[in-house]
Amino acid sequence: MINKVHHIAIICSNYEVSKSFYTEILGFTIIREVYRAERQSYKLDLAVNGVYMIELFSFPEPVKRASRPEAMGLRHLAFEVDNLEEIIAALEEKKVTAEPIRIDEFTGKRFTFIADPDLLPIEFYEK
Repeated sequence: MINKVHHIAIICSNYEVSKSFYTEILGFTIIREVYRAERQSYKLDLAVNGVYMIELFSFPEPVKRASRPEAMGLRHLAFEVDNLEEIIAALEEKKVTAEPIRIDEFTGKRFTFIADPDLLPIEFYEK
């Protein structure tokens, strides 16, 4: 029986840029950072509100994502927020532009998207 999502693994093209994006822009906290010499790879464990959420990996020359966001496989990451205007304003202060706010046709809830440094779509969905 599945209990919950344990974590999401992301492979980035530029470790320092992505580390900065997820910690300084989105506000994730670092649980642990390990350099694995045998793989020439970093593994960064990140949390939001104290909950382990993302493993950020670096590898030499990773393959690019096929398209955005309709390639087969993971489509996007979605994070719940209390207020879209507040998150959009905080992102804009850090030079990150969100798409126009949309309304979910089934729930009536508001949401928007940004992209991480490797163009992985990230959704913010209002509570």
